[in-house]
Amino acid sequence: MREALKEAKKAFDNGEVPVGAVVACNNKIIARAHNQTEQLTDATAHAEMLAITSASNYLGSKYLSECVLYVTLEPCMMCAGALHWVQLMKLVYGASDLQRGYSLSKSPILHPKTTVAKGVKQEECKTLVDDFFKRIRE
Repeated sequence: MREALKEAKKAFDNGEVPVGAVVACNNKIIARAHNQTEQLTDATAHAEMLAITSASNYLGSKYLSECVLYVTLEPCMMCAGALHWVQLMKLVYGASDLQRGYSLSKSPILHPKTTVAKGVKQEECKTLVDDFFKRIRE
């Protein structure tokens, strides 16, 4: 999660919502990304989506069934849907997203084999997002 936080800080510095993601396979980081929706003028350029693409390219596979995604904020519905299709082994996230997080859905979105760990470095992840939105409102 430390590495995902580094990515989130890059997003913060670039004026993006500070979300960072890292994909690990066999305890080795194979992909890292941060939100780039403003930079790329692409609403789908979430950290998770970019990390999934990078990891898939690295592995030469559309499946990430042996991989763990570390992300600083709970994935949205779009990203959770993508995680379903790549058959992610494990999702680890920091802060919950009480407005747009996938866990708000009444239907399961993640692949049935995906395990989830939440709240990892939660306060640090949440503070970064809160500070970003405070800065925007000022």
